[in-house]
Amino acid sequence: MIYDQILVRYGEISTKGRNRKAFTKKLRENILMVLKDMPEIKISATRDRLHIYLNGENGEEALKRLSSVFGIQSYSPVMKTEKDMEKIKDAALHLVQKSHKEGQTFKVSARRADKTFALDTNEINYAVGSHVLKNTEGLTVDVKKPDIKLNVEIRKEGAYLSSEIHPGAGGMPAGASGKAMLMLSGGLDSPVAGYLIMKRGVEVEAVHFHSPPFTSERAKQKVIDLAKTLSVFSGRIKLHIVPFTEIQQTVHNQVPENYTMTSTRRMMLRITEKLRERHNGLGIVTGESLGQVASQTLESMLAINEVTSTPVLRPLISMDKLEIIDIAKQIGTHDISILPYEDCCTIFTPPAPKTKPKSDKIQYYESFVDFETLIEQAAADTELLVIEGGMLQTENDDLDELL
Repeated sequence: MIYDQILVRYGEISTKGRNRKAFTKKLRENILMVLKDMPEIKISATRDRLHIYLNGENGEEALKRLSSVFGIQSYSPVMKTEKDMEKIKDAALHLVQKSHKEGQTFKVSARRADKTFALDTNEINYAVGSHVLKNTEGLTVDVKKPDIKLNVEIRKEGAYLSSEIHPGAGGMPAGASGKAMLMLSGGLDSPVAGYLIMKRGVEVEAVHFHSPPFTSERAKQKVIDLAKTLSVFSGRIKLHIVPFTEIQQTVHNQVPENYTMTSTRRMMLRITEKLRERHNGLGIVTGESLGQVASQTLESMLAINEVTSTPVLRPLISMDKLEIIDIAKQIGTHDISILPYEDCCTIFTPPAPKTKPKSDKIQYYESFVDFETLIEQAAADTELLVIEGGMLQTENDDLDELL
């Protein structure tokens, strides 16, 4: 690779005022996280962009990983030269000839941020363009739809040249908007909800409910694989695996069949609330889409939400299934989600669940069991997995103080 750095352009960060530095700092941390196995890389930030200095590291691999980092509008591999026209022309020729194929077109697009530079943008365009044309066979100019667009930017510290612009993931840097607990099942919806909430700058810790022997180790691995896929977008995800068998069986035995789904979701939400408090989360994220299933009617949401005062965020609330599937395919969770390993949300699904449950009834049915003790125990016995950049780091539940 002939580039020595990568230029990163901000997305929404550029609209921030006094908080811009905090968002920029978080973006820098997230980039370093996904490139942490490239120790020679250095990053510097300016008001409207980041410069990633490769220092001999694998530039192609770095470009690939940046595509999933939220907060980036676009990025380009860049050559930096001194503000000397001969050196600028030589660098431009080198870039074009690297990617040029017979019969292609090009244009030069100059920007002069340093107004003290001797040539204006039109003069830079002409000088660079004529040098490239004169020394490259089979190349013509097309200023409207060129095959190669050569960008030349003159700044105070030097001249930057690039011929590629890669679209970024957009959004806000993950973690810049606080932390929330994602209720992660093995289905299609919740991973997409996690992706969308991370795109708004929220750090996610996932919570999964595991009910052996009714749910298998393959179902558990499926969720770990989903968390690995999501971690590529955030750098790191903590996955809390809750032992849910005793609570689920108790609900099944105690609560009338058509109310078991409502009660089960309430128990899940109560446990997630305990974990949120323990891990300093600010919200709870679910994959609910209004009216998609019986537990996702407004009446059901009201009865289920009654057990917490924490904000419950539902990024998919207005989406239909096809929209959700499209995003799942885009982010790489679809093929994992459709694997035929059932989670605890589906194993005890009643044939006719209540779509308009009454809060007073569900409270009455639950009042005959000390669910609070069971919930405390489940939260205490929760297993913690830490996943970074798609790789499982540890399975030790006592690592909170180290993380």
